[in-house]
Amino acid sequence: MNAALSPRYRAITVGGCIEAQLEQRADGCTVLRSTEALKPFPDVLNDRLADWASVAPDRTFVARRDHGGEWVRISYAQMLARARAVGEALLARPLSVDRPVLILAENSLEHLTLAFGAMFAGIPYASISPAYALVSQDFGKLRHIVGETTPGLVFASGPAYAKAIAATVGSDVEVVLAEGTLPDRAATPFAELLATVPGAAVDAVRGRLGPDTIVKFLFTSGSTKMPKGVVNTHRMLCANQQMIRQCLGFLAETPPVLVDWLPWNHTFGGNHNVGIALYNGGTLYIDDGKPTPQGIAETLRNLREISPTVYFNVPKGFEEIAAAMEHDDVLRASLFRSVQAFFFAGAGLSQAVWDQLDRLAERTIGERVRMITGLGMTETAPSSMFAVGTDVASGHIGLPIPGVEVKLVPVNGKTEVRFRGPNVMPGYWRAPQLTAEAFDEEGYYCTGDAVKFIDSSEPSRGLLFDGRIAEDFKLSTGTFVSVGPLRARIVAAGAPYVQDAVVAGMNRDDIGVLFLPRVDECRKLAGLPPDAPLPEVLHAPPVREFFQALVDRLWAAGTGSATRVARAHVLVEPPSIDKGEITDKGSINQRAVLTHRAALVEAMYEGREQDPWLLLPRVTQPA
Repeated sequence: MNAALSPRYRAITVGGCIEAQLEQRADGCTVLRSTEALKPFPDVLNDRLADWASVAPDRTFVARRDHGGEWVRISYAQMLARARAVGEALLARPLSVDRPVLILAENSLEHLTLAFGAMFAGIPYASISPAYALVSQDFGKLRHIVGETTPGLVFASGPAYAKAIAATVGSDVEVVLAEGTLPDRAATPFAELLATVPGAAVDAVRGRLGPDTIVKFLFTSGSTKMPKGVVNTHRMLCANQQMIRQCLGFLAETPPVLVDWLPWNHTFGGNHNVGIALYNGGTLYIDDGKPTPQGIAETLRNLREISPTVYFNVPKGFEEIAAAMEHDDVLRASLFRSVQAFFFAGAGLSQAVWDQLDRLAERTIGERVRMITGLGMTETAPSSMFAVGTDVASGHIGLPIPGVEVKLVPVNGKTEVRFRGPNVMPGYWRAPQLTAEAFDEEGYYCTGDAVKFIDSSEPSRGLLFDGRIAEDFKLSTGTFVSVGPLRARIVAAGAPYVQDAVVAGMNRDDIGVLFLPRVDECRKLAGLPPDAPLPEVLHAPPVREFFQALVDRLWAAGTGSATRVARAHVLVEPPSIDKGEITDKGSINQRAVLTHRAALVEAMYEGREQDPWLLLPRVTQPA
């Protein structure tokens, strides 16, 4: 491409993961290491709050809208005082690593204050997905987590959690509420903890804290089994934030401003994003919106008012925001005013949305905004690889960040990526067998994720995500089906009416797909009101014709039995969080869906006439 015609990008400082040393081993494994060494980092995360409270005491650390819509702000100095007060209160209670603090709450000022209070008291905490208490009907995952952690104190944001607490938390455990009361149980107001006068007890704790001190237990989403408690130490969190700072150098140049909804019970929101604000002296605006038809309005409201310097979201969030910016000049001007980079994780961002963001940026500020992504997980605090160049595309995960060793291991015809470094967990809480199974003989964490080089002749271009090894299977012919890339193509081809897809076909002659429809978009396509029941929506002629045409296109696009969709079914019954079909963050558990819907899959393959949603390609079957 002619340099004069190349797209211009807003200039930012990146580094750390631009180049890597490559070691080819005789056993077929490859090890990658960043050419940049990891720089020193604090022993404990508490020190970053204390440092910023000293350097910039009046700077807003965190803010959230109150019930009247006004921003309530807490400065660094105020958060330090709040943390010491709550820490003193926690030290007066029978709490410890064996009886930690359990948090059942959305992102809030009280939630974050309690987390820092526990940190200053040297008492671990665990932020748990609100869905396990508010969406689940049997509280199975919450009951499991309570059993694994044996909490000494449970914090909840309000009475909405009463039923879950009554079902899972013993009467001997103190309950603290941010507001309200429980109908049949005494509860301590959070204000009582906050009113504690800090003194010698909390001040004495700092000398007992170190890199190996446990900060929190962060539970995995339980996509294959029950959630596992990942031990998060100060070393993990501090090292990872220093790694991020070296790769995203612009974070250190100007205090970052974040507008963020990502939940703190997940590593993306709770470690990565809160950590970026804290470590770099930035400001975090808590966004009470979500990338859903009901929640996106609040996110858009916040982005019209607050201009972030870096913006994090999942692909669905970027999709909703890009669509809104097409006809909202105020939103577009505010978002592009100061933003230095976009960052997505959790799934692949469709090229259509990516192109739309580029076009909107060029239209607004005359240049594109860098899109950054990578690979990380709960067990690695989370970041381990970043792709930061201007040639990044969906699926790219880049190269190792400073301090992380990446081992590429041949497994069942694919290449598994494994990590070793100071950001990697010491293990799962109270699960020695699971911990032993998670690491190989050299101490690398085995991710179960498959990768491949973007260009094997040019390894410096980095790696490409290649799906989950456990999801892949063979057809009856022995042909191997790589589920991750196929699923991504199906979802992209089905946009915006397909939310996700489950790929079936193990030991069968061909591939079948279960479509999870995006209900709100399908209603629009059908021309039906927002409250129209799903069966009526799916039977509307425009919707049925779309899915039939999609199956036709997927069949025609297939290059062989491993990529050709031969049959499909559109799910009327949504995935269940209690059955493990959907995680609390909304991702689909392929294995659980196929297990719990085995009869439906069987009907799809038998071609039963009573299945109203069996779709077969309207083309001649290939020889």
